[in-house]
Amino acid sequence: MEQHNRSSLAEFVLLGFPKVGHVRGWLFVLLLLAYLFTICGNLLIFLVIRLDAALHIPMYHFVSLLSFLELWYTAATTPKMLANLLSEKKTISFAGCLLQTYFFHSLGASECYLLTAMAYDRYLAICRPLHYPAIMTPTLCGRLAAGCWVCGFLCPISEVILVSQLPFCGYNEIQHIFCDFPPLLSLACKDTSTNVLVDFAINAFIILVTFLFVMISYGRIIVAVLKIKTSVGRKKAFSTCASHLIVVLIFFGSITFMYVRLKESYSLTLDRTLAVVYSVLTPLVNPVIYSLRNQELIKAIKRTIFQKQGRASPIHQ
Repeated sequence: MEQHNRSSLAEFVLLGFPKVGHVRGWLFVLLLLAYLFTICGNLLIFLVIRLDAALHIPMYHFVSLLSFLELWYTAATTPKMLANLLSEKKTISFAGCLLQTYFFHSLGASECYLLTAMAYDRYLAICRPLHYPAIMTPTLCGRLAAGCWVCGFLCPISEVILVSQLPFCGYNEIQHIFCDFPPLLSLACKDTSTNVLVDFAINAFIILVTFLFVMISYGRIIVAVLKIKTSVGRKKAFSTCASHLIVVLIFFGSITFMYVRLKESYSLTLDRTLAVVYSVLTPLVNPVIYSLRNQELIKAIKRTIFQKQGRASPIHQ
C-alpha cells in the first residue's frame, strides 16, 4: 500500500474547465488577453512609479509593490491554466503542484498584508497629516514592505508540509483550475480533519485579521473625512482611498468565502468561479482602478511616455 501511495504521487491531472467544450478556444483567447493586460498594466504602473521622482512617496511606493506582487501572483497559476486549455495532457507533477500551491498562497498572504499596510498609510495621511512625514519614513516603508513579504512567504509552510505527508490512493484528478489545498485534501485517502482545521485557522487569521485592520483604518478615515468642512476637501480625501477600497472588497470578499470555511468544498462550479475572481480578475482590474481613478498616475504615465519620445526623436532626425 505504501509503495502504491508513493507511485501515485508522481503526478496529478488538473481538470481545469472540463465543460467548456467548443468555447475552449474563446476561453483561451479571453484568458490570454486578460493575462497580457495584467502583465502590461501592472508592469507599466511599477516602472512609471519607479522612474518618476514625483511619485516617490509612501502611497505610490506601496502601489508599485502591489503591482510587482500581482505580476508574480498571476504567474503562479495563469500560464498553467492557458497550457491546459490547449493541451490534452493536463498533468502536473506532485512537486510542481505543491510549489504552485505554496507560491499562490504565499503571494496571496503577502497581498493581504500589503493591502493592510496601504490602509494604514492612508489612515496616517488623512487622520494624522501633521505627523505623517515623521511617522511614515522611508525606513518604516521599507520595513513594512519587507514584513509583508516575509510573513506572507512563511504562512503556508506548515500547510504544505502537512499536505506533502498525506497518502494519495490512486485517484489523482484535481477538480479545480489550479493546485490548491481544498482540492488536494479531497484526494487524500485518510482523515484530513487536522489539515482542514489548520488551513482554516491560518486562513482565518490572515484574512480576517488583516481585513479587520483595513476596515478599522477606513472607518477612522471616514469619520475624519466627514469632519472636513469643504465638499472639495471631502471629495479629494475620499478619491485617494476609493480605488484602494474597491480592490480590498473584491479581493477579500472572494478569498474569505473560498478559504475561511471548515467544509472542503461547496460547489465545484462556484469554487472555480471564485478562483477566477481572485486569481485573474483582481490582478486585472488593479491597473484599471489605480490608473483611471488617479490623475497623478495618469500624468506621470504621460510624462514618462513623452520623455521617452522626446529622447528618441533626435536620433530619427
